Amino acid sequence: MEPKKIVIVIPMTQIQKNRLEQIFPRAEFLYTSIPEVTREQVRQAEIILGNVPHDMIQESENLVWLHLNSAGYEPYVQKGVLRPHTLLTGSSGAYDKAVAEHMFAMLLSLQKKLHLYRDDQKKRQWSEEGSVVSISDSTILILGAGNIGKYFAGLAHALGAYIIGIKKTPGECPACMDELYTMEKLKDLLPKADAVVSFLPSSDETRGLFDKELFGLMKPGSFFLNGGRGNLVCTEALCGALESGRLAGAALDVTEPEPLPENHRLWDIPGAFITPHISGGYHLPETLHNVVEICLENARRYAHGETMRNLITH
Repeated sequence: MEPKKIVIVIPMTQIQKNRLEQIFPRAEFLYTSIPEVTREQVRQAEIILGNVPHDMIQESENLVWLHLNSAGYEPYVQKGVLRPHTLLTGSSGAYDKAVAEHMFAMLLSLQKKLHLYRDDQKKRQWSEEGSVVSISDSTILILGAGNIGKYFAGLAHALGAYIIGIKKTPGECPACMDELYTMEKLKDLLPKADAVVSFLPSSDETRGLFDKELFGLMKPGSFFLNGGRGNLVCTEALCGALESGRLAGAALDVTEPEPLPENHRLWDIPGAFITPHISGGYHLPETLHNVVEICLENARRYAHGETMRNLITH
């Protein structure tokens, strides 16, 4: 049965809206935005396209399908948010290039100390910051060998880096990596890596994983980068590893807590390079195009009773 009310908070062009409306020709469409969508609109919707606030969805008894504009889905699978019959899909695959390139740029910046020279520029200080390293001589450990991790690996591998990947389940080592293991090998691999780059999602197994012990196992003078979820890291332990000199630097697009409080000591650590969780946004126009295309493909599949792309169990 065709849904009667569809709420869309994903930005779409008129052409994209027309494509969606052709899939559900008899439905009522409400195009709005995440900040402007109301609780009543969410309550009445049978289909929602985009990340409306999860606390609104608890009242959506008629909701049959929620498609997220994000790859992450943690708030929406909490107990009591969705009804058992509600389909949940996400936009995994839309952010590969944007997130991987952002974190890759941060890695190069750390290796060449560009973040320190930017600080010097702001102080109008003409000085040298010492020796740098080359990515072609680096061993990089990538945690999370999914689409984003493999995209990052391809960039680094092309410049001569030796890539070791870690994924949740065993599998064949992709061409962009030199070795591939599961999480059981993490502690053995940390001392070998010149840079550790995480794209891990949030889960019971990953929350607080990088604590004082794991940072202590990392190679002295190495780099830590996090483009996955901030709660992977015990932030105080990371601060200690940076302040002690154990780590040469850390690049973070995600933090714990988030947003990082104005008075947090991490802001003032020279080796910390922080961006405000923007690598996975729509700053790269291609990303929004990818999100909408996945959404429209899933709308077509829903209308035809086909298996949905990026179906999430809840």
